[in-house]
Amino acid sequence: MSTRSDSGRSKIALRDLHKAFGSKVVLDGVDVEVAAGESLVIIGGSGTGKSVLLKHVIGLLKPDAGTVLVDGVAVETLGNREITEFRRKFGMAFQEGALFDSMTVWQNVAFPLQRLTKKTHAEVDARVHECLEMVRLHGVEEKLPSQLSGGMRRRVGFARAIAHAPEILLFDEPTTGLDPVTTALIDEIIIGLNDHLKSTTVTITHDMESAFRIGDRVAMIHRGKIIAAAPPDEFRRLEDPRVQQFIHGRAEGPLTEDAAPAAATPAAGPSLGEITWRKR
Repeated sequence: MSTRSDSGRSKIALRDLHKAFGSKVVLDGVDVEVAAGESLVIIGGSGTGKSVLLKHVIGLLKPDAGTVLVDGVAVETLGNREITEFRRKFGMAFQEGALFDSMTVWQNVAFPLQRLTKKTHAEVDARVHECLEMVRLHGVEEKLPSQLSGGMRRRVGFARAIAHAPEILLFDEPTTGLDPVTTALIDEIIIGLNDHLKSTTVTITHDMESAFRIGDRVAMIHRGKIIAAAPPDEFRRLEDPRVQQFIHGRAEGPLTEDAAPAAATPAAGPSLGEITWRKR
């Protein structure tokens, strides 16, 4: 089983990554690489370390052992000032959109542009409208998040994530709680963003239909390791019973026979939402 992509040089590489919180081992030797321009989807049960893995990629957590390389730079070696500059490579789309409730849609999307760039108001305005076009939203600039549907809030979150033209996009459960039609629309938008921006994308999800639609490769994490990684068509055919149980959502199988009930990881460090934008 290969955890490497053949589509180009590695943009992101996690090598023998280990992380524990007290006695709870979350990552136990994760090895996976993401090629430049690739869309990798990471699946796995609740409490298996998907969000913890993303926190390492963006530098919110440091590994106990192993390394995270982004463009060949070991993330865990970066100081406070360096990590702030480093995070500008990323656009992060959070669960439920994680919008600022007191700000309009325009203000939400403009926020990273105003903090991270020296664009004029006219340039910011043009970019906000461009990003909203890319996520298929029209005429919502002056609305508050509370006036939008769940799917629309996710799309505003996408627009904010791409506003500063990041090299890497991270999606945290982008379709959780959405109906099938809205989920399909969100998937189409993610695919469209990847094609338009030529970005490297990492998505974590439980939704297998979404995973197969948006991923160039799908990787499964279990017991702190990547146990399978392959393009969607190949992933569907893998004989590993753990993979097949997860794909088909079966109650019985190796994932449930020998596993303790999944639980949230205690003291797992700062949330993915705790990424702050700072002025130059």
